[in-house]
Amino acid sequence: MNKNILVVGGAGYIGSHTTLALQEAGYRAVVYDNFSSGHRDACFGAETVEGALENTALLTDTMQRHDIGSVIHFAALIEAGQSVVTPLPFFENNVAGTVSLLEAMNAAGVSRLVFSSTAAVYGNQTQRPLLAEDLPRQPINPYGDSK
Repeated sequence: MNKNILVVGGAGYIGSHTTLALQEAGYRAVVYDNFSSGHRDACFGAETVEGALENTALLTDTMQRHDIGSVIHFAALIEAGQSVVTPLPFFENNVAGTVSLLEAMNAAGVSRLVFSSTAAVYGNQTQRPLLAEDLPRQPINPYGDSK
């Protein structure tokens, strides 16, 4: 099994900790991030590629150059309140950007993807604990819609 994993959004909080866990488990993590909110020094020494999620060509090149076997996708705009004020950037990044990533994966022959979503896709659920992935999706803001 190919142990080279591209961590998209790997300089953010969850992505960087995932990168560290992958490295500790013997995987080679390559971080792809635009560093708009993540930090280069949070990548725990992993090789980094700075780029936009919608840059399909750079994503494809990165996957091919690093012989990537799997992708973990954390990159997203995440401020739910801001998504109500300016929803378009959330759809451009979180939806169109993910389509770009999928196109790059297809071009590079990478078929394994782990996608990080959010509880915001479920809206204001009253069921507790909120653990069932088959709950109906009822997002209440553009952020939840875009994920």
